[in-house]
Amino acid sequence: MEEKIDLETKQLNGKALPHGTIAAVNCSQRKGTRKKEIREGLLVAEFGLKGDAHAGPWHRQVSLLAEESIAKMRCRGIELDFGDFAENLTTRGLDLPELPVGTQLALGTDVLLEVTQIGKECHQSCEIRRLVGDCVMPREGIFARVLSGGTVRAGDPIRVLEKPELSFKETSLGCIRRAAVLTLSDRCAKGEQADLSGPFIADGLRQAGWEIRQQLILPDDLEAISGQLVAWCDQDDLDLILTTGGTGFGPRDNTPEATLAILQRRAPGLAEALRSDGMKRTPTACLSRGEAGLRGKTLVVNLPGSLRAVQEGMSFLVPLLDHALVMMRGGGH
Repeated sequence: MEEKIDLETKQLNGKALPHGTIAAVNCSQRKGTRKKEIREGLLVAEFGLKGDAHAGPWHRQVSLLAEESIAKMRCRGIELDFGDFAENLTTRGLDLPELPVGTQLALGTDVLLEVTQIGKECHQSCEIRRLVGDCVMPREGIFARVLSGGTVRAGDPIRVLEKPELSFKETSLGCIRRAAVLTLSDRCAKGEQADLSGPFIADGLRQAGWEIRQQLILPDDLEAISGQLVAWCDQDDLDLILTTGGTGFGPRDNTPEATLAILQRRAPGLAEALRSDGMKRTPTACLSRGEAGLRGKTLVVNLPGSLRAVQEGMSFLVPLLDHALVMMRGGGH
């Protein structure tokens, strides 16, 4: 059921808007570790909790988990402190998973957060899951970006303010579409040739509202390409990776094989459509062996290396990306 907040009656799905308090402020200097409770913390706009390893200019700047969720684990006989699930803010009195993406939370007198994600899969080296045996954060934790910064401390009130009544597509996409661009070329990697296609892709995505999180040039080495794609897909929370180069018949054109090696679900229709569209203008477009598919929640698409082919491919691909992203995040067709 679609979550809706009625701003006139201050109700969420027909119920009074909830309020709560901050039970604890927690910080850690390394990712994947339990956080330690601190007396107070400074939330920096568009960054997160100052001094915390998870802070940064992305969409999961601050993590929140309810004391009520921690209590469920304590009932199983597990001794837990605030911050043990790596939450920045432990809250009290709020059913956090019921707050829709886009909800705005006022903390204390100055801080304003916007909910950007509900839950998150633990990474393989999660210390909390290893030590505790379970992690409630993926099920009941939420993440937010800092719209307005300020000091927060235990006891500060939390007020639910508003959520624009947007469709799933609009709410899910917003300003948190994250992409990376990978150029594959021996000559570009050696500095013997300028990379024109990679910057063109990055600029095109930015104009379409995407945030470019990573941009890199690698030589046409199969293992290096696969390793980089795995690292980006599994660690950097990217929605999209576009590669350029290495898709032809040359002996060092390894991009399709490197991509196939890491994909968990192929998207052959997308790859074939790119070739078909290119063939309308350039018959040799059929010689591109580019692949497309998903690894986890990241879409990977191979584009050719020539600037002209990339220009044509981007004009076809970009209008499809928002719909693809909605589907990847659980939306309808």
